Amino acid sequence: GDLDKVVNLLLSLSGRLTRVETALGSLGPHAPAEDKLALREKQRLLVAQLEDAKELKEHVGRREEAVGAMVARYLPAEHLQDYQHFVKMKSALIAEQRELEEKIKLGQEQLRCLRESL
Repeated sequence: GDLDKVVNLLLSLSGRLTRVETALGSLGPHAPAEDKLALREKQRLLVAQLEDAKELKEHVGRREEAVGAMVARYLPAEHLQDYQHFVKMKSALIAEQRELEEKIKLGQEQLRCLRESL
């Protein structure tokens, strides 16, 4: 459960950071200074939160290793491999699901903008 939460947090923060950086990049030279300042402040906060989330993921990884070592004592080899595969795939699938959700959201946003422009 903690692994799910940390992976989702990392993906959420990195997505938000990307959107802020895109917004910063799209501001023209005549954009109000307070807009640039607000976006830079958001960027700074998101970078700090992302670093904290990475530390949290490392902590969860160490705890996962400890749990894996305990599980290894009680499971036969084939079940242990299944467990290890499950843990690896769970993170990968969460990341893939989140990426697909972001793509769907972006597509819907683009579709809405196209409809409004027509």
